[in-house]
Amino acid sequence: MNISIFGLGYVGTVGLGCLAKSGHKIIGVDLNPTKVQFINAGKSPIVENQIDEIIHEQYNKKNISATTDVISAVIGSDVSFICVGTPSTPQGHLNLDGIYRVAKDIALGIKQKQSFHVVAIRSTVLPGTNEKVVEIIREHSGKTPGVGFGVVSNPEFLREGTAVKDFFGPPFTLIGSLSEKALDIMKEVYGGINSPLVVTDVRIAEIIKYVNNSFHALKITFTNEVGNICKKVGVDSHELMRIFCMDTKLNISPAYFKPGFAFGGSCLPKDLKGLRTIAHDLYLHCPIIENIEISNELQKEIVLNQIIAFGKQKIGFLGLSFKEGTDDLRSSPVVDVLEKLLGKGFAVKIFDRNVRLSQLVGANKDFILQKIPFISRFLTDQIMEVIDDSEVIVVVNKENGFKEILEDNCRTKIVYDLININLTKDKIMPGYVGVAW
Repeated sequence: MNISIFGLGYVGTVGLGCLAKSGHKIIGVDLNPTKVQFINAGKSPIVENQIDEIIHEQYNKKNISATTDVISAVIGSDVSFICVGTPSTPQGHLNLDGIYRVAKDIALGIKQKQSFHVVAIRSTVLPGTNEKVVEIIREHSGKTPGVGFGVVSNPEFLREGTAVKDFFGPPFTLIGSLSEKALDIMKEVYGGINSPLVVTDVRIAEIIKYVNNSFHALKITFTNEVGNICKKVGVDSHELMRIFCMDTKLNISPAYFKPGFAFGGSCLPKDLKGLRTIAHDLYLHCPIIENIEISNELQKEIVLNQIIAFGKQKIGFLGLSFKEGTDDLRSSPVVDVLEKLLGKGFAVKIFDRNVRLSQLVGANKDFILQKIPFISRFLTDQIMEVIDDSEVIVVVNKENGFKEILEDNCRTKIVYDLININLTKDKIMPGYVGVAW
């Protein structure tokens, strides 16, 4: 396939070499004539492991060339990759002027073509950029989206030093577009890459790079804080984290990566406080560890404020314990929400098949009676009593049967879902609201 790559910086140059090695004919495009000269001499304008050899090899095979002529590059290709920089402004926002300028330039080339053209945004951009690029190309090319052209969001996940390895062996290749034809063409582009090709929503494709790198930054800073604590108490931090990473069931896994409500229970709050106290007693400032609980409290506030914003007085809760399958109420986040709602005069009813006040003992019983002394007034063992008597149903736990009861009986209710109960798509009621979706 004939491909043009706009921007011969780090991402563009790696893409140029690797896509050529995958069997495509590549035209590199850049306003900087020095970069163009490098490519046309079979040399890489960047320093990256293996890429100089690949470009030299593919240049000799006549698979790559470069130009400053935007129009000819678009006319001579089926797919154009946008790989220009998106630098941060002093205020921390992204400067997307380069993206929009290149989109306009590409549009002028598309205007002169009869065949369908794909524009793939490889640069790191903000959600909504794809939509704006579509509009720019539509305006300046006169072509109809999905008919004359298609725009695909295709973020890169390359690490400096291992970019070639990452290109050919990524965990997945991600594409998102409103154009099925464009998606089909991109599948051909990546046909030689031995990894899953994931088609997703355009805005997910646009924001995922930010989420990835923010999490990587979090891992580094969290691990450094742990290392600082370990050094103070004489613990081998590298051996500790080696063992930590052996747990692929919870520690290094999809576990807990489900947006929703706050954490609770007897273990997480207690042990988090314990680690925070160790750091404090050692006179160590650990901002990540110190602010985990603060973030958790903010999530409770978000839920409380949304319930109040519904403007209804009768609130029913499906679930009281900190998670399904248990009667443990200690540090259950919904208890804090209930306490504040009752203090504001809301009428509340609660169903939790696992919670029987007469059977609670010890610290579990003490906790709930200290928080809500008259909790028995609000508990019922009849789930339909909660459904029938409430204007808002708050789904706290994912117990068996909750999903079916909601689908069959709550078409006219507001359902506030804190755990993503996965209602059947055609049965999601008009009043359904997810806490983070």
